[in-house]
Amino acid sequence: MTPIQAVMLFAASVVASGINSVAGGGSLISYPVISLGMQIPGREANATNSVGLFPGSFAGVVGFGKETREKTGVYFTKLLIPTILGSIAGAFLLLLTSETVFKIVIPFLILIASTLLIFQPKVKAFLAKSDHHLVSLPVGMVLQFLVATYGGYFGAGMGIMMLACFALYMDGTTHELNAVKSSLGTIINLTCSVVFVVKGLVHYDIAGVLIVGGIVGGFAAARMSLKVDPDKLRLAIAIYGFIMTIYFFTKIFV
Repeated sequence: MTPIQAVMLFAASVVASGINSVAGGGSLISYPVISLGMQIPGREANATNSVGLFPGSFAGVVGFGKETREKTGVYFTKLLIPTILGSIAGAFLLLLTSETVFKIVIPFLILIASTLLIFQPKVKAFLAKSDHHLVSLPVGMVLQFLVATYGGYFGAGMGIMMLACFALYMDGTTHELNAVKSSLGTIINLTCSVVFVVKGLVHYDIAGVLIVGGIVGGFAAARMSLKVDPDKLRLAIAIYGFIMTIYFFTKIFV
């Protein structure tokens, strides 16, 4: 890693961590920098990104811990096992995906994450209006397994997916559901990170810079949240994601 690459990666991780705290979608910033800027193969870039941004997601759990325990603890307990199993399934699915296939898949995944960011306000509105269960908790556990599988495989946008699914079967305010989302999202990141580390898919020098930058970004997010309009930031990230989608598509098909 050259000094310029280290600075570029550090800046990307600071921004990604701060964005995750304010609006979500930080992986859309950090993954292209690792993959394109540092010329790391897609699967390894994805795995390294998951490991490097884990401390930032853990910080969110610390902030939300009380709400998770007191308000929605029963859901957290029921969803814990499908979350772990789904994350493991997603991680091993990534391991089974060849680099050639992953290059084809990645623009579609970035497109999904970017589209989810665009529709995030509608998800929040749905959460606010939802006052009855549309599916049972067992069905919700299956949905959580699927979301966790996606999270273990790629991850960007999984928080929005979780919130949308929670609204179908979970009681609680948006703040309380966010608490469960943060806790389960951290478990997804931790579980798949363990798999990636054991299987040797992680570049530790890059992950180390991501971790340091993520910690700085987490602290900076507290100030950023007071000065930045989350909706404008979300839209900017989504547009950036669409640009990256087009770029990755052109690399494959043009």
